Amino acid sequence: MIRFDGVSFTYTGAEMPTLRDVDLEIPEGELCVVVGTTGSGKSTLLRAMNGLVPHATGGRLAGDVRVAGRSTRAHPPRDLADLIGLVGQDPSASFVTDAVEDELVYTMENLGVAPAAMRRRVEDTLDLLGLHELRGRSLRSLSGGQQQRVAIGAVLTAAPRALVLDEPTSALDPAAAEEVLASLSRLVHDVGLTVVIAEHRLERVLPFADRVLLVPGDGAHLRVGSPEEVMVDSPVAPPLVELARVAGWHPMPLSVRDARRVAVPLRVRLSSATHDAHGPPSSATRSTVASLSRVSFAYDEVLALRDVDLSFLAGEIVALMGRNGSGKSTLLELLAGARRPSGGSVQVRGEEPATLSSKRLVKSVGLVPQDPQLLLYGETVADECATSDRESGLAAGTTRGVLDELMAGMPADRHPRDLSEGQRLALALSVVLAHDPPLLLLDEPTRGFDYPSKARLEGILAGLAARGTSVVVATHDVELVARVAHRAVLLADGDVVGDGAARDVICHSPVFAPQVAKVLAPDPWLTVDEVRRALTRTDDLVGRS
Repeated sequence: MIRFDGVSFTYTGAEMPTLRDVDLEIPEGELCVVVGTTGSGKSTLLRAMNGLVPHATGGRLAGDVRVAGRSTRAHPPRDLADLIGLVGQDPSASFVTDAVEDELVYTMENLGVAPAAMRRRVEDTLDLLGLHELRGRSLRSLSGGQQQRVAIGAVLTAAPRALVLDEPTSALDPAAAEEVLASLSRLVHDVGLTVVIAEHRLERVLPFADRVLLVPGDGAHLRVGSPEEVMVDSPVAPPLVELARVAGWHPMPLSVRDARRVAVPLRVRLSSATHDAHGPPSSATRSTVASLSRVSFAYDEVLALRDVDLSFLAGEIVALMGRNGSGKSTLLELLAGARRPSGGSVQVRGEEPATLSSKRLVKSVGLVPQDPQLLLYGETVADECATSDRESGLAAGTTRGVLDELMAGMPADRHPRDLSEGQRLALALSVVLAHDPPLLLLDEPTRGFDYPSKARLEGILAGLAARGTSVVVATHDVELVARVAHRAVLLADGDVVGDGAARDVICHSPVFAPQVAKVLAPDPWLTVDEVRRALTRTDDLVGRS
């Protein structure tokens, strides 16, 4: 279905090729997962499949890419729309209409699909992706995860033979991600659709994969194999694979179900071990940085928050969790002063953030929104870093130093729009982190991040909390919550339905529990590192006895 013959690609101005000598064939009815570190070339590989590389990107392409026998050299993306659909990392960037149903119909209108067929395809897509309740909604009123599902649906209505998705679950809550992936799997097995997914949250997608394509980066050759073959020594691996390496499980399980079957001896070894401390200092010693008192907010007739009472303390990392549309992003925007509450009071360091001037606000609050591009205005990475330092009165090189700590090696002369999604997010994070605000608000801060990049961000956040920063993270990344959050707040339909220690809130949730907790339940273990340390302590005790 999709064939690469000796394909190499080098971006304009780049010294090294992003893709080198790629020979690859993806047959009809296969689900392939593309993995690799942030910026390794995964998105480039995907865009080469529908001709955006090189028709929209420029650069030098050698070799040939064919989709159902049609060469992307001779056919630009518009001539391939009936064969292959691409859903990018930023769903809102692909929207051309204002309403959900109009967006689903748009591509079919351009392809000349008959009205009766259009209606049937729209209904099928609404069923497949659970979009019925959103069909009449404005696209601007949707959460990031809801927009992601609409973007996938808009491509599916064209009935392509192949579907290519870049980070399709990054903005989805765990349950919604499972539904989308299960739907894609059904299309593969029941309809024969070819699906290619680039994804960093491998814990979600590996159980569905027929093959894995590892893009090593630095122009190295692509590695292709079954999930078991590639994950044995892959530099990027989900917690379940890391746990299998620690426990010495062979063959390596790739689903929670299979892991639980072999985990009984490990659970016995851990039964007498103690868990790590996983909380901030006593609340008696910490001041309140921000609070919401009986806060409500509505978008037209849609109630996003209802009578919310919360406080956030210095030195505390709080995770906001919940389904898509539960009110997480709205709550962050209220704390950041970007919106005024419909009712109730919001306080940050004793003041209402919505009433503060931008100069005063930036000294109290830093917000990184879901779309990092909203914070980036410069022509190059170097411009962004220099502007950040200058406008905040920071020493030259401060922002660049934070960026290098988070994601080293980002080209200084690269335009932000030419960066990968993860690289753009790292740049936006660095701009805000360099200001060192007392209240740091992060909305889905790991989208596009590989596991090493996430680990570096976690270290930075832990350091900020240790210095007294109040960190509030809205996220669907349960593994991030397990590794770094002290406290978790669970939202549902605008209400706070859970608030407590992160271990207590997430370990007992069938939806929001991390992989390690699911495998080792009923004992509430959170991370592979925690298990590794507990095993070391247990082995030391056995050795001394």
